[in-house]
Amino acid sequence: MKLGIVGLPNVGKSTLFNAITNAGVPADNYAFCTIDPNVGVVSVPDERLQWLSDFYSPKKTTPAVIEFVDIAGLVKGASKGEGLGNKFLSNIRTTDAIVHVVRCFGDSNVTHVEGSTDPLRDIDIINLELVMADIEMVERRIDKCQKAMKGGDKKFAAEAKLLQGLLEHLNEGKLARTYTDDPEEFAVIAQSDLLTLKKTIYVANLSEDEINEPESNRHFNAVKALADAEGSQCLPICAKLEADIAELDDPDEKAMFMEELGVTESGLDRLIKASYALLGLMSFLTAGSDECRAWTIKRGTKAPQAAGKIHTDFERGFIRAEVIAFEDLKTIGTMAAAKAQGKVRSEGKEYVMKDGDIVNFLFNV
Repeated sequence: MKLGIVGLPNVGKSTLFNAITNAGVPADNYAFCTIDPNVGVVSVPDERLQWLSDFYSPKKTTPAVIEFVDIAGLVKGASKGEGLGNKFLSNIRTTDAIVHVVRCFGDSNVTHVEGSTDPLRDIDIINLELVMADIEMVERRIDKCQKAMKGGDKKFAAEAKLLQGLLEHLNEGKLARTYTDDPEEFAVIAQSDLLTLKKTIYVANLSEDEINEPESNRHFNAVKALADAEGSQCLPICAKLEADIAELDDPDEKAMFMEELGVTESGLDRLIKASYALLGLMSFLTAGSDECRAWTIKRGTKAPQAAGKIHTDFERGFIRAEVIAFEDLKTIGTMAAAKAQGKVRSEGKEYVMKDGDIVNFLFNV
C-alpha cells in the first residue's frame, strides 16, 4: 500500500512524515522544503504476527508494510505548473490513497502560505488543483471517445455520455469520487486514474493542548463534517507530539511519555488502521519455523487470489487451503490440539479469506 502525504506548505506534512517513518526529512519553516518526494516504508503493527513469532521462533519474521510518500507542498496554480505543481501531480498519481494534512492550529511562529489558519480553504485550494488536472484528463478521454464514434464504433457513445456528466460535475468544483455510487459507472471512470477519485484521509494537525479533545477545536469539527459528507475519513493528530514520541528509542520510556500525555495509541498506528479501513484491506498470516509473515489483501478476496499474493504458482496450481483462525490457535495453544478439535479447516477455491486467518496453501503446477 502506498499513501501520498499532501498539503499546503507548512501545515505539518514533513513533520508528520518524519515522525511516522523516522526518516529525518528536513521540516524547515519555508515553502518547498520537500522538493523531491521522500519515501519511507514502515511496518504494520500486528500483535498476532508477534505472537506467532514468539510461538514458532522462526528464522525470519516479515510484517506487512506501508509506503509513505511525502509530496512537495502545493500552491495555487499547481495544475498550470505553478510552484512544483506538475511534479506534485505526477507523484500523487502513483499512490493508492491520499493523506491530506491540514493545519487546525494557530501559531505566529510558523508562517502559513495563505496568511491564516483556515483548513477548509486549504482543502479547497488543493482539491481545486486536483479537479483542474482531472478536467484536462476527462476532456482528452471524451475526445478519444468521440473520434472512435465517428469511426463507427457505437460502444463508445455510453462512455462519452458518462464522461460528459462527470466533466460537468468536475466543472462545478466537485470531486470525481462524489459523482456516482454505481459500480459499473465507477469502473469506467476509474480507467482514467483520476486524482480526485482517490480515497482520502484528512489529517487534522492539532496543537498539543487540543489533541485529547479534538471536538473543542472548531477547525477540526469543520474538517470532520466535510470528510463525513464525502465519505472520507478525518483523523486528529498532533504532528509535533508525534515527532517528540518518535525521538524516544526506549519502548518503556515511550510508553510512559504517552501515558503522561493521555495518548493510548501513536498517530502512526491510528493512521494505519484508518488506511486499512478506508481501502477495505485486511491481513492473513503464514507461519512456520522458516518464516512468520503478514500479507495484505482486499476484503472479499478468495483463497486462490490470496495464495497468488505469495507466488503466482500458488494461485495457478491452487488445490486447497488449510485454515485456522488466529484466535483459535492462540486459545488452544498448539496446532496438533487445534487439528484434533477440528479447528483446522480445509477450504476450496470459493473460500473468502477472513482477517487473521493463518493459512497453508496446497498447490500443484
